[in-house]
Amino acid sequence: MNKNDTKNVTSAKPKTGGAIYSAPLGTELPKDAKSELNTKFKNLGYVSEDGVVNEDTRSSENIKAWGGDIVGAVQTEKEDKFTYKLIESLNVEVLKEVYGAVNVTGDLSGGIQIKSNSKELEAHVIVVDMIMNGGILKRIVLPNAKVDEVGEIKYVDGEVVGYETTLKC
Repeated sequence: MNKNDTKNVTSAKPKTGGAIYSAPLGTELPKDAKSELNTKFKNLGYVSEDGVVNEDTRSSENIKAWGGDIVGAVQTEKEDKFTYKLIESLNVEVLKEVYGAVNVTGDLSGGIQIKSNSKELEAHVIVVDMIMNGGILKRIVLPNAKVDEVGEIKYVDGEVVGYETTLKC
């Protein structure tokens, strides 16, 4: 019989040097939590203190017998959404993530040009690296993710500019 064990209770912190990385669709995926990422992965910088939220949703449909009795259920859908707020709003890689790679050109020294348009954003690969209690590494690999929604962008005194980004996977 298994006993409760406080060593199995953990929190998550971002991996030092970067926690969320983006790469083009088809980039070689990491095989474990320790191996170096392919050089095509770009660091998306700091994330707000709210961290990363994973919404794991399953939908099912009841199976009814003649007369209305429910005799079973089948899963009809399974959807994963990840939400986080990217707060390095001057990072070109962050801007490409939010507006689409083809819609962002330039750099800070020469000027950044952003086209905010209705072009559908590209599916791509996302990796989230975390450190759990006891130094245990956790890596979430999203081989086919797409920015589904960007929250309100606030430009106010006393608050950092950030992009609350929701991915569908």
